[in-house]
Amino acid sequence: MRPGRFGGPSRSDGAPRFVALGDSLTEGVGDPVGDGAWRGWAALLAAGLGEGPAWFTNLAVSGSQTRDVLERQLPAALELRPDLVSVVVGVNDTLRCTFDIQAVAARLDQVYAALAEQGAVLLTACLPDPGTMLGLPGALAHPLARRQRAVNAVVHALSDRYGALHLHACEGDWITDRAMWSADRLHPGERGHRQLALRFHALLAEHGLATGPAPSPEPEFPGPTRSASLRWLATAGTGWVARRCTDLLPQLLTLAADELRHRARGTSARLDLRASAAVSAALAALSVAEQPDAA
Repeated sequence: MRPGRFGGPSRSDGAPRFVALGDSLTEGVGDPVGDGAWRGWAALLAAGLGEGPAWFTNLAVSGSQTRDVLERQLPAALELRPDLVSVVVGVNDTLRCTFDIQAVAARLDQVYAALAEQGAVLLTACLPDPGTMLGLPGALAHPLARRQRAVNAVVHALSDRYGALHLHACEGDWITDRAMWSADRLHPGERGHRQLALRFHALLAEHGLATGPAPSPEPEFPGPTRSASLRWLATAGTGWVARRCTDLLPQLLTLAADELRHRARGTSARLDLRASAAVSAALAALSVAEQPDAA
């Protein structure tokens, strides 16, 4: 097959092969299209990559952490040999008591490296922290925000290392615009998914990698009514929170107590410095691992 504009072999019809990896955000949760199916930003983006339809596969699974992307989604993606691949993951790692920024960095490094080595164009994004989105009290929100900032810092550094096209999705008015978000306040609604697709499309178009029409910012379906939103929160939403709380809440309460102690002593900056040092150590460990043995 002839070389495509993405630098690798394209399909005979010239359509790029786009594969999406990640968690519920990329799976499309918050953007329902009927019969219990989700669409999401990646599918909306795929429709505007070229003059014709892209060859699109969504491997993202709700609840996935970086380990799941590395061990389950990456092998499937490599078999598909995509021209373009998105890797947007990390929030679920911050919501687990096993959170380890060094492990997150090592897994993302392996994922990015394998895809870049195969010649795929990488799409990445940093994300807003879940504590702020959920409106948690400061003592609970700050530890989660610190974790998400750490993940974002790692994603920034590795995106630069592997030449990824990176979207700063943790910034912008869309974060505080309730019309962009679904009832659970963690997943975008249809407007929010369209906003992500638009921003990714603009990023790709800037580099000559998206030649089709940009997704419309206007929703195709009516948003959920207030009663429907409350019903979701009382059923599926409650189950979602309960599952996370069982895993995270005991540790989060410990982190909150530590937050309050440091606040009372006026030493809160130490927590930020500790988190920054952990990120630096995680990235330094990757650099050491990549150096050849001095034999």
